[in-house]
Amino acid sequence: MDNEGKGSLRLIFIAIFASLIIASLWNSVDLIKGTAHSVLDPSLGVLLNWNPVVGMILIVMIMALITTLLQKYGTDQETMRELKKEQKELQEKLKSLERGSKEYSEMSMKSLQMMGPMMKLGMRPAIYTAVPFILLFRWFSDYFMVVDVKLLGLSWFWFYLLGSIIISSILRKLFKVV
Repeated sequence: MDNEGKGSLRLIFIAIFASLIIASLWNSVDLIKGTAHSVLDPSLGVLLNWNPVVGMILIVMIMALITTLLQKYGTDQETMRELKKEQKELQEKLKSLERGSKEYSEMSMKSLQMMGPMMKLGMRPAIYTAVPFILLFRWFSDYFMVVDVKLLGLSWFWFYLLGSIIISSILRKLFKVV
């Protein structure tokens, strides 16, 4: 792997590690929790206090839009398309080969080798979203602990997760994100 690849992987791991540290220090370091609450209570908290379901849908839409745009402009979409196309062609060839044959093993190995660059490209936006998402999720946890409300019968986590999957899928198609 080239130095640029190692550097970007290092940044991804740093962002994820920083997120884990922030999440673990949430209740013990008042600066982290206090800052998040001072920013999110008057903004997102107002939306959720107005109407929990509509507010949460709007928050999910905003977060999905941000992540979709980061995915589109934070990754090399052309390279991702090429890698996915090659991966699909390899999978088709693998289907026609006999398992256990030398050619099957070589193709499988080539397919596995392609996964690394694809994952590295796809994970790059995590550098920008890891810490804000951890802060947001910790804030949601605090907010919904005090305001005990079900969102269409679901907890905030499941509502956010399902809403995010649905809205992100739509946005990815609209923005032609690979």
